[in-house]
Amino acid sequence: MSTLYVSDLDGTLLRSNEATSEYTNNVINKLTDKGLIFSYATARSLITARKVTKGINVNIPLIVYNGAFVIDNVTEDILIANYFDDSVHDVLNDLFDNKVYPIVYAYIEGKEKFSFVPELCTEGMKKFINSRNDTRTNAVSTTHDLHLGDIFYITCIDKPEKLKPLYDKYKDTFHCVYQTDIYTNEQWLEIMPLAVSKSNAIKQLQSLLKCEKVVVFGDGKNDIDMFELADESYAVENAHEDLKRHATAVILSNDDDGVAKWLESKCLRLY
Repeated sequence: MSTLYVSDLDGTLLRSNEATSEYTNNVINKLTDKGLIFSYATARSLITARKVTKGINVNIPLIVYNGAFVIDNVTEDILIANYFDDSVHDVLNDLFDNKVYPIVYAYIEGKEKFSFVPELCTEGMKKFINSRNDTRTNAVSTTHDLHLGDIFYITCIDKPEKLKPLYDKYKDTFHCVYQTDIYTNEQWLEIMPLAVSKSNAIKQLQSLLKCEKVVVFGDGKNDIDMFELADESYAVENAHEDLKRHATAVILSNDDDGVAKWLESKCLRLY
């Protein structure tokens, strides 16, 4: 029976320093060389995910932007894409009316960009943007420019009292993630097309790779959907208590390389 193993990154496969350890890299590389089918599902882009997992050589599709895309890790071709329809423009205008000015991710003239109006950025947004110094950065002049391109992801970083009402308004219409960032303690609201989720992307990847079983690893409440989908699910010790209630079992923490140690102990003998 072929099994697809999928791990969340931040707080799960990554240590608290936002990187995979040499031990984790070695274990995953050794097992995938022997035939283990391993991937990760992350809210990060392919660019930032590769930076923090640069020691891992995984030659299968990866799930990025919380499932907005499944991307070939070798060719960088987009295998599966989920974009907003035209209703996204009403959402953006509503955010602006509420004095929330997001970072908008879109393909503009065939190139991936994240756009923002510098003068309207919160301190939390500025910290995030400064940590993402790459070719996707797209500072624009007006909120009108945030409507451009094929939009697939919206990130708001602002005060909870501004974001929570918007989350409540849109959580049933779109896929929304409302949570505090584990590194900066800033409040985030992420808005995606309703079809976008880690669980949907895992189902698509499972079908693509013709795997019969799925085993997942995670730490946050936003991993609950993939835990519910999986045949087996493992929460790292540092995981949110709500996620642990959905887990098959709790394993060692991210800083103790819990995922890699579980894989080594359970899978090495199989390959």
